[in-house]
Amino acid sequence: MIEAVVVMNTQGKPRLTKFYDYVPLEKQQELIRSIYGVLCSRAENVSNFIKADSIFGPYKHYATLYIVFVFDSSENELAMLDLIQVFVETLDKCFKNVCELDVVFNFSKIHTILNEIVFGGQVLETSSTEVMKAVEEITRLEKASNAITLPRSVSGWQVR
Repeated sequence: MIEAVVVMNTQGKPRLTKFYDYVPLEKQQELIRSIYGVLCSRAENVSNFIKADSIFGPYKHYATLYIVFVFDSSENELAMLDLIQVFVETLDKCFKNVCELDVVFNFSKIHTILNEIVFGGQVLETSSTEVMKAVEEITRLEKASNAITLPRSVSGWQVR
């Protein structure tokens, strides 16, 4: 099971965190600090897997972002690395070369993308094309629901 997804910048500031089990805030912050402590001290030519305290997970470094998936022993390490790739490919399709500001200013869309890939700690979709179709449909439905207006008068009552 996937326990958490953490997206942080190269200065260690979390830009997106999603924990799939209850973890107290202090423990979340401690986990993020320990992940950053390991990532910032790693050389470029080492593997994309980190082990810090009780955490184990793959990560990818894209531009100014680290994307880390924390999971338990029931998941396949290489499959998780591939899942990060699917997440990044989908973000690139949505934002044309995703960067830190895209994550900051499109927070709800990033969560929608992540929820299409992983929900409740379980992998739902591994195709970035299928994720994009779902995200485009959700966006279309949101725009349609925003276009719906209430009638001027409902059951004799004037709506103002």
